Amino acid sequence: MKLTVEQLHITLDRRPILRDVALEARPGDIVGLVGPNGSGKSTLLRTVYRSLRPERGVVRLDGDDVWALSPRAAARRTAAVLQESGGGPGGLRVAEIVALGRTPHHGLLGRDGADDHEAVEEALDRCGARPLADRDFGSLSGGERQRVLLARALAQRPRLLVLAQRPRLLVLDELTNHLDIRARFELLELIRSTGITTLAVLHDLDLAARLCDHLVALHHGEVITAGPVLDVLTPGLLRDVFGVTATADRHPDGVVRVTYGAEPLALDLLTGPTSRSYPLRHPVTRL
Repeated sequence: MKLTVEQLHITLDRRPILRDVALEARPGDIVGLVGPNGSGKSTLLRTVYRSLRPERGVVRLDGDDVWALSPRAAARRTAAVLQESGGGPGGLRVAEIVALGRTPHHGLLGRDGADDHEAVEEALDRCGARPLADRDFGSLSGGERQRVLLARALAQRPRLLVLAQRPRLLVLDELTNHLDIRARFELLELIRSTGITTLAVLHDLDLAARLCDHLVALHHGEVITAGPVLDVLTPGLLRDVFGVTATADRHPDGVVRVTYGAEPLALDLLTGPTSRSYPLRHPVTRL
């Protein structure tokens, strides 16, 4: 599924949060949203999965305006996995949590059928969560919960393993928060293995570089630059937007890694602006 965001503008409490934001994710692409806290990343996600309506601009899925679709039709196309906090819904088994992903496919009676059971079983298997199926969701560790929430999102897509099915859009907001290193890498590999078009907010630039095909850098609600990982994570952008001295390089194993300087904080934040070595769509407001 192709995602297109066109000239999106949002104001909250009379304060502009997003200004003329545009981006594109081609079918099967994993696009990462990066930027400092408060740059508008999560707000942008909320507009994509119809939680927040923009003042102007449009979000399109395969050419269709998401706000012209019915809520049920939009929910069938987009699955969101948001930041997990607290103990989660107590008293529900993992299998029941995953089955909630089938809600957009139910009719008025809302009863599970054979296709629903098959989709839940397939999602549990895909996410390695079958051994957890009978456990209380509230008893799980952070990494286990994130696997289950991803399984719930994947359960929205019927017959996951049938190649004829079009991939949907997966929206992820800091899915790797509070996970240990191994759990993070396992989750990233799982996301890539789905083949679903994905838009993800990631604060960890190393993980963003490892997972994503393209990055979109936001700063104060504007798109500063977008493109392949190494075209975005330049020393100039890392300095001017993130306030750190760092470089990004592709290593012999094919993985892009970010290396921070011995004095990682960028001194020009204290001494004044410097020349920038990356393309700007809009001027950068200093941190």
